[in-house]
Amino acid sequence: MADTLDLAADPVSLTAALVDVPSVSGDEARLADLVEASLREQTSLEVVRSGNAVLARTTLGLPKRVVLAGHLDTVPVNDNLPSRLDGDVLHGLGTCDMKGGDAVMLSLAAGVGRRPRYDLTFVFYDCEEVEATRNGLGRIERELREWLDGDLAIVCEPSNAIVEAGCQGTMRVEVRTSGVRAHTARGWMGSNAIHALGEALRRLEAYEARTVEIDGCLYREGLQAVHVSGGVAGNVVPDAAVLTVNHRFAPDRSVADAEAHLREVFAGYEVVVTDSVGGALPGLGTEAAQELVRAAGGTPVAKLGWTDVARFAALGVPAVNFGPGDPTLAHTRQEHVPVNQVRRCREVLASFLDLG
Repeated sequence: MADTLDLAADPVSLTAALVDVPSVSGDEARLADLVEASLREQTSLEVVRSGNAVLARTTLGLPKRVVLAGHLDTVPVNDNLPSRLDGDVLHGLGTCDMKGGDAVMLSLAAGVGRRPRYDLTFVFYDCEEVEATRNGLGRIERELREWLDGDLAIVCEPSNAIVEAGCQGTMRVEVRTSGVRAHTARGWMGSNAIHALGEALRRLEAYEARTVEIDGCLYREGLQAVHVSGGVAGNVVPDAAVLTVNHRFAPDRSVADAEAHLREVFAGYEVVVTDSVGGALPGLGTEAAQELVRAAGGTPVAKLGWTDVARFAALGVPAVNFGPGDPTLAHTRQEHVPVNQVRRCREVLASFLDLG
């Protein structure tokens, strides 16, 4: 394997080169080494390393700064390596989520030989596909906070090469019930905790989720049962049961608002929040974001799901998603990306940043 990547290559070839370096979450060092060495040798950017994250930036003193961010890690391999080019489609783990976006960023970094419209920061980070506490952006925020500052952040997650604005928040809760154990032959002597979940399930079945329009983007909420547990033996009335529910909520609601809503939906039950993270408003009001929308063409749409745009929004940096690939293919064995989307994203961002 070469010691560096060819950042001046066609971004599709660069995508394939990135894909062919396995980088499952927690094992990104080899790819991070390549990215770091390539940026140091082939660009004049300031480069720093943080764990298995690589950061690079211009320091031209321009009045505004744009941050481009992409994670280097992938979910585990599923018989989908190495990459394979089939006509106008590149197949392989990470082609969509999100080494196509990383390739676009690296190609743009190589193009900063002329004076861009904005100062630029490139953030290639680790451990996005695992629990939030391991996410490299969190470490960067703690240790290199100023590297995340900007007037606009573009997270190059797959978005079908259109601007996806903001993102939903997500919350998981456990709806818990208790009962009294008894032998099933004398079930009337006990109280069945699983049966007690029936009303909660009926409420979910009848639930009507909101559709919320924010800045012209439609966010469709959701409330779904995702797990049920209970019971100790095949002849014992269960004395405890747990229904796990996932709520995806529009970014006009805070985490506290979402929790209050779920406690109202499941009034009368014990409700315990096990995981939550807020969403991000569209972030389309800034001049830089509007210029990106014009460069990309089309109409921005809401991001249905959670991405790291929420981390930037929490830092006060407006953020959007814009990258090649269909997000519904992420984490699937058949993951792939159309080559025209990789090239289009590079062209749009180069035009927006005035990189030629």
